[in-house]
Amino acid sequence: MIFNSLSFLIFFPIVTIGYFLLPYHWRWLWLLLSSCMFYMALIPVYILILFLLIVIDYTMAILIENASGRKRKFYLVLSLLATCIVLFFFKYYAFVNVNLEKVAQLLHWNYALPVLNLILPIGLSFHTFQSLSYVIEVYRGKYKAERHFGIYALYVMFFPQLVAGPIERPKNLLPQFFEQHNFDYDRVTGGLKLILWGLFQKVVIADRLSLVVNRIYDNLPNYQGPALVIATIFFAFQIYCDFAGYSDIAIGSAQVLGFRLMQNFRRPYLAVSISDFWQRWHISLSTWFRDYVYIPLGGNRVSKVQWFFNILITFVLSGLWHGANWTFLAWGGLHGAYYVVSQWAQVLRDKITKVWGWKEHSGIENFISVVITFILVCFAWVFFRSQNIENASYVFSHLFLGWNKLSLVSLGGIVGVPQVEFIYDICLIVLLMGLHIFQEKMCSSDISKGELAVLQSLWAKLPGYVRWIFYVVGIWMVMNWGVVADIPFIYFQF
Repeated sequence: MIFNSLSFLIFFPIVTIGYFLLPYHWRWLWLLLSSCMFYMALIPVYILILFLLIVIDYTMAILIENASGRKRKFYLVLSLLATCIVLFFFKYYAFVNVNLEKVAQLLHWNYALPVLNLILPIGLSFHTFQSLSYVIEVYRGKYKAERHFGIYALYVMFFPQLVAGPIERPKNLLPQFFEQHNFDYDRVTGGLKLILWGLFQKVVIADRLSLVVNRIYDNLPNYQGPALVIATIFFAFQIYCDFAGYSDIAIGSAQVLGFRLMQNFRRPYLAVSISDFWQRWHISLSTWFRDYVYIPLGGNRVSKVQWFFNILITFVLSGLWHGANWTFLAWGGLHGAYYVVSQWAQVLRDKITKVWGWKEHSGIENFISVVITFILVCFAWVFFRSQNIENASYVFSHLFLGWNKLSLVSLGGIVGVPQVEFIYDICLIVLLMGLHIFQEKMCSSDISKGELAVLQSLWAKLPGYVRWIFYVVGIWMVMNWGVVADIPFIYFQF
């Protein structure tokens, strides 16, 4: 089941009403059964894989907590191996098999591993990472093993964030399943607003931009520089609005029920550096890799060479997490290289700032940094969107061709859409960025509160009729300007 579907429009109100009508001690079971139904609406049999992982990690966590010495590490390794083997089998087996076969052919070896046509279970990477964080936290002694099997199963399967995050940590989400959540009008309506905003980002912005992106990236030989640049920029906003839209719907849905999920995005295209970008983009994943890969490797508490190596390894693994394709490895490795080079270039940036007489973090400096960071991110998005390395190479080799034919009045024709549609897409991007700039200014002016609390406080200060105008216009745009097809969220494939 996907959020932008009629089935979810029916499913969610029923779950919400049932949740608040049921006695407190039965609510966890209602949510668990609802989450099972939500997941089984896609490929029902794959819930058995999820159940297997839940049983393994539930059991191993208790064994880890009760054991001592080497036994604790043995149970940890056993749990990690079991979970990672399942992930490898469904997500990476075909990729490894194909590449091993190519190597074998090159070396004239006999190679006979079977080809398996596997369908990747929806959200496998997300709920396996959430399970891994639970077991690791128990091993580190930072969280007690959960004895209630149903509650632990709900922690892994909680339907708002089951298939695409945010990737929660046990200390944040698990205790909330023991809290009594009463119906609260302000909390519920706040969650519904987030759901509406998430739907707007998905169906009005992301899915409309996808019409241009897909047309160009699926037919690359027919396009050159201007169209490729426009499609790549559009993809940057498509993937942001697609994934941030999902996260807002997930956070909003959980909030309606009384649960607090972590913030997953924080205006990433206003980042002033690659490190700043990764503090704003897919925060639940970037912090996961920081806590469970980067820091265990030594973080920055090692030599500079080892530090750069730790950064590269972390980003390459992050790229591999996204998919079994060389394009994702290149995307992750490129971001790692960006990060390393940015550390080397810090001295040069300081000298330029001093020569030009700019104050530290001045408006001009920040603007230039934002533009450069956005260009670098878009350059990396080419790998992310391309189906293979050959397609990415085509994009890079044709970026500077065809610019002599560029005309502002024909940009729509260049990308294959009516000029009015193209202008509409540009206006949506400008609207989004304008809103982000306003939010950035407002949130930075009061850092003592959480960002969501600041924005909700600002929203509440508006006159009631103004808020209702926004609600009505937003709903109307979702229903009339949004793409009506049930287009899956991009991150479902991961």
